[in-house]
Amino acid sequence: MIERNVVKSEDSPVDRPRSRPVALTIAGSDSGGGAGIQADLKTFEAYGVFGTTALTAVTAQSTVGVRAVHLVTPLVLEAQIAAVAEDLEPAAVKTGMLATAELVAAGARAIRSHRLSPLVVDPVMVSTSGDRLLDEDAVARLLSDLLPLATLATPNLAEAEILTGREIRDASEMLAAARALVDTGCGAALVKGGHLAGERIRDVFWDGRVERVWETTRLPGRNTHGTGCTLSAAITAGLALGNDLEGAIDSAIGYTRRAIAAAPGLGAGSGPLDHRGAGLGVDQAEAQDCSP
Repeated sequence: MIERNVVKSEDSPVDRPRSRPVALTIAGSDSGGGAGIQADLKTFEAYGVFGTTALTAVTAQSTVGVRAVHLVTPLVLEAQIAAVAEDLEPAAVKTGMLATAELVAAGARAIRSHRLSPLVVDPVMVSTSGDRLLDEDAVARLLSDLLPLATLATPNLAEAEILTGREIRDASEMLAAARALVDTGCGAALVKGGHLAGERIRDVFWDGRVERVWETTRLPGRNTHGTGCTLSAAITAGLALGNDLEGAIDSAIGYTRRAIAAAPGLGAGSGPLDHRGAGLGVDQAEAQDCSP
């Protein structure tokens, strides 16, 4: 006999069976399909998680750059989050491109109001092609309103430097930045080291108790558009499935690596990943835990 979780709603006389968990991404749209909500939804689907969205911006972009950005209003963003939260009850949530201080505040307000958790914050500030995606005055709002709600923050080196005011040149400084981010109130931080030189990439984790370092071999090629979105979405999907945080990160690093390796080689710039060709699970032969 198969047992099913049933979600009851006072607004509906019908009990609705829940066949798989729901995840919500609060992010911008990438018309090129490689990053943003498109990458998030592809990743959720690869994990068997039902993906929902709250759109912050429509961008006209491709592998070579961003041509235009159209922002939604804070009111519309909050309405999208409310619609999903009240009916579909996400088991995990992530944020990506939030663009402005007003949208950061609106997103944080809705997340807090609907008690959405666990929350993965990918503090998207600059696109892979170098285009600015977060206003400078939004950084303070990110620190004050959103990071204290986060289960995990996943900044790359440039984002971690902006958020902490620290220069980061090696793994020890990555750990110091992760500790500083946790001190701001977020539950944990994963500082990604892909932008450091060298054939090995280190990602450094700190949650206030546990320090871990994941180390992988750098893959050759230009196909890295959407890696940050994909990693944070994969962690969110793992959390929605009920995995613990470190287990979700384990799986996400392996998945993202294989999505890069399987990239279809599209476009003239930084190409997108192959989310379907990546499969699912941790590549234990390549993702090494280098924790002390």
